[in-house]
Amino acid sequence: MSRRGVRAIFLTGRPGVGKTTVLLRAVELLKAEGARVGGMVSREVREGGVRVGFELIDLATGRRGWLAHVRQPRGPKLGRYRVNIEDLEGVGVEAILRAVDEADLVVIDEVGPMELFSERFVEAVRLALESGKPVLGTIHWRARGPLLDEIRRSPSVRIMTVSPSNRERLPALVAGELRPLLGAGSGGGGNGR
Repeated sequence: MSRRGVRAIFLTGRPGVGKTTVLLRAVELLKAEGARVGGMVSREVREGGVRVGFELIDLATGRRGWLAHVRQPRGPKLGRYRVNIEDLEGVGVEAILRAVDEADLVVIDEVGPMELFSERFVEAVRLALESGKPVLGTIHWRARGPLLDEIRRSPSVRIMTVSPSNRERLPALVAGELRPLLGAGSGGGGNGR
């Protein structure tokens, strides 16, 4: 099922369909086999059942920051949220760059409108895609722009759409497609972390 030359898988789908959950489950499967995984994930944060923002997490260090929040005092505004460029770059971009240097698999969740406010983020994504390391990410289902279009058109990227009908079986499929790429060009298959 794997296409020749594919080095990256990006999950897409409607908001709330479970893209990040599929990504994290695939990551856990690969980590259980010894893959070193780094990069960033973002998760929505709710207060009293209402979404108030998005948290960033560095997969390798556990370091956290805010991607965006309804009470963020400054930064680019997108809908109800202001984007926290300082945390996006200090946590998210640094996590991607560290993963390019140290990990077997680079995770980027998500490439979307909030993240694209940072040119450093755009550069880090391009660096990861050009690094030769396998990349697993999520991409906003509808947004367009130069980086998003590059990802969608790249012959080395496979886009997989997450839906309620396939999200339970996708983690194993994604892990299966990435497994043969792990360790290629990185000198090993992981250290069990």
